Amino acid sequence: MEPEFWQQRWQENQIGFHQSEVNTHLKEHWQILSIPAGSNVFVPLCGKSLDIIWLRDQGYSVTGVEISPLAVEAFFLENNLVAEKHTTDDFTLYQSEGINIYCGDYLKLSPRHLGSIRAVFDRASLIALPPNMRQDYVKHHVQLTDANIPVLLVTLEYPQDQMNGPPFSVSEEEVINLYAGRYEIERLVDKDALVNEPRFAERGLTALHEKVYLLS
Repeated sequence: MEPEFWQQRWQENQIGFHQSEVNTHLKEHWQILSIPAGSNVFVPLCGKSLDIIWLRDQGYSVTGVEISPLAVEAFFLENNLVAEKHTTDDFTLYQSEGINIYCGDYLKLSPRHLGSIRAVFDRASLIALPPNMRQDYVKHHVQLTDANIPVLLVTLEYPQDQMNGPPFSVSEEEVINLYAGRYEIERLVDKDALVNEPRFAERGLTALHEKVYLLS
């Protein structure tokens, strides 16, 4: 998806991908990464995710990147946070109380933007991208992070021919193909999620699995 697609989704408030609560997999499995408090955690394509607040409240500093200024402004407004704004390279940087969000194109981020990160949480990034963009996403991830930085990755699997993304179906085989050269991959969760996602059943899905991986 090109940046204009996501800009339009936010402008039209078509943001069904946004979760109104902290992601349950984040709360249940984050401790397995053993990341010391005070460390910097990266949340790519973050939208206005409440996961950022949860991570900050656990004692981490959080760095996110998001293409839509509407999403970033909404994040700070809805969480009663005042942000300082700075222009840096191709981004507007929003800073507030242990949270840094770069508003701009993920593919233009460099390691100096992120600083010393210790972990990555990806709930809605990989599955937001069509197949022809996922390889570039992962390639840039490799350029941004050291090999010893663990990732908690959440994906969805469903018959792709039954529904157009986003979110897109990303199979376990593809996760392995994308990341196996760099990480050990452990599947932590394989959950039948269709019963809890009636909106997807209404769109024609007959199966939906939510999977969580530890990349380390």
